Amino acid sequence: MIEELSKIIKERRTHYTNDFSDVPLSKKNIETIIENALWAPTHKLTQPWKFIVLEGFHKQEMGIFMANYYRKVFSIEDFSDERFEETKDYAKNASMISIICKPNPRLPEWEEIAAVSCAVQNIWLSCTAMNIGGYWDTGIATIKYVENNLKLDDNEKCLGVFFLGNLKNNLSEVNRKRKPISKKLSWNKK
Repeated sequence: MIEELSKIIKERRTHYTNDFSDVPLSKKNIETIIENALWAPTHKLTQPWKFIVLEGFHKQEMGIFMANYYRKVFSIEDFSDERFEETKDYAKNASMISIICKPNPRLPEWEEIAAVSCAVQNIWLSCTAMNIGGYWDTGIATIKYVENNLKLDDNEKCLGVFFLGNLKNNLSEVNRKRKPISKKLSWNKK
């Protein structure tokens, strides 16, 4: 069993929306992924997360919002008219899950954010196990979109949007590397 888990962890990778096919994800798959997210560890079982699936008009609106935002922030050389047009369709094949954190005032905020990050890792590993592509976008444009278009409670924070979708066939393999364990693990013996 550990071999299977290790394989899923090592196969996890970022798939951007241009890797997504036009076949939509099923509601059942999304619910399975979020159910697994709910099992992430939390201090005192606060479960400080909320997940909101963005459907329908959000797919077009998110892309338009991102394109307009980046047009204001970047120069025309850095964000060309072609890139502007591509960005408007950015989310058309994606299912989007906004990641909301509602910190408990009795705990350090970083612990609650760490718990949400564990939930996101469960989302990512579930996607990998189900051969679904995805990535966690924590960019300011996606966060501002959520803040502007969803009603969040005063103490809630958007920590990004997880884009996910069915993968296109025949995607090229990516040579992924990590530094060896000998560079990252030490044993402190007194």
